[in-house]
Amino acid sequence: MNMMENLKTRKIILAIALSLVLAGCKAPMATVVRDTVKENLPQNFNQEGQQDANANSGTTPWRQFFTDPNLVSLIETALKNNQELLITLQEIEIAKSGVLYKKGKLSPTVAAKLGAGVNKAGRYTSEGAGDATTDIEPGKEMPDPLGNFEGGLMANWEIDIWKKLRTEKEAAVAHYLSTVEGKNFVLSNLIEEVADSYYELLALDNQLDIMQQYIKLQERALEISKIQKQTAAATELAVKKFEAELAKSKASAYTIRQEITEKENGINVLLGRYPQPIVRMKESFMSTIPQTFYTGIPSQLLANRPDIKQAELELKSSKLDVEAARKEFYPSLEISATLGLEAFKPSYLVKMPESIAYNLVGELAGPLINKSAIKANFQTADAKQLQSLYEYDKTVLNAYLDVANLMSKVKNIDQYYQLKAEETHALDQSIDIANQLFKNSRADYLEVLLNQRDALDAKMELIEAKQKQLSTVVDIYKSLGGGWK
Repeated sequence: MNMMENLKTRKIILAIALSLVLAGCKAPMATVVRDTVKENLPQNFNQEGQQDANANSGTTPWRQFFTDPNLVSLIETALKNNQELLITLQEIEIAKSGVLYKKGKLSPTVAAKLGAGVNKAGRYTSEGAGDATTDIEPGKEMPDPLGNFEGGLMANWEIDIWKKLRTEKEAAVAHYLSTVEGKNFVLSNLIEEVADSYYELLALDNQLDIMQQYIKLQERALEISKIQKQTAAATELAVKKFEAELAKSKASAYTIRQEITEKENGINVLLGRYPQPIVRMKESFMSTIPQTFYTGIPSQLLANRPDIKQAELELKSSKLDVEAARKEFYPSLEISATLGLEAFKPSYLVKMPESIAYNLVGELAGPLINKSAIKANFQTADAKQLQSLYEYDKTVLNAYLDVANLMSKVKNIDQYYQLKAEETHALDQSIDIANQLFKNSRADYLEVLLNQRDALDAKMELIEAKQKQLSTVVDIYKSLGGGWK
């Protein structure tokens, strides 16, 4: 009867303990997030017409989009040597190791153990008194002090009853995939930066050529003014004005040469190498026709742009982190076991089964009081989830605005270029007229100088317009998600 009562009492105590554990493990609810920016993404980039979903330049491989062989060669070198890209590749390896670590926690941990020690218990203790009255064998007392030699295997395993460890692994996988998309975004940015710098370098080359032509024009004008001074058709003031303009032009040429050097070095940095000449063909720059591009529809940005996919995966990872942090409030079940040989003398280790020792323990434990640490961890994960959502929304919004702004820029820069070309042509004609009038003493030197300066400024601006034409197309190609394939 007493045995039945004891068994009943134990069941009651166990039930009470389990109830306390489960009651104390109540988990808070995570913030429910809703992505309104993605839901309200416009159907088109502008209201002027419909875009074709089947035509999207963002899906074009960069080797097909860029046709200049010198530029393609520079991009290939950058993709092999760029330091920022190499750093990003190591971030991928770090994230991959994080996945392996989380995956490893799902399996039991097994370790080998070897140990040796000695213990001297006090004679007037329960352990010492027991050892003193115990014989190992008939007539053979327990050694004092007592040695201990052991060897075997130890195992520890947390049973993933709430799938907390699996959730942590899924979060690590999402983060790893986000680093891959981060690498793709670095690739896209790198290709854009190399191409833009290349076109800027070609523009500087052409501006230097224009400046040198202007210098020759000023030299001829200076000679004419000197001749006219000798014939009293011009004054010393005209000669000095032309000399000053010539000196200013030569100084500007040195400034452009310095800009060319710095731009070349900047490209070499992107290519991960020390300064060396950049191979290029400047003669065909002004006749280069910008690549034709197709924008597709805004929803394709979600699949094409690496930065959007990276932000989306980070949002997924943060949501899983919240779920894993919430499951920290639940009780955990751990099983530990040991199996090996143990004896107080090494020679007894081979006596089996007497020297065999094993242990098997299962523990169910959950937080009851002082849960501030896991509460803080949960609140941190919940806040990071909201932060990731806002980051994702910002990325989507900026991506849409990038394309919309660049579409407008392409249209306006084309019109600007056409008008600058007309202005340059008209001013070239006015220079010839002004020079002819100056030779015949029908126009003064100020008219000649002003016409030459206006023509120089117009040609410089025309070259800048061509560079912006080409660079804007590159920028919109990147904004559509191109450059990493």
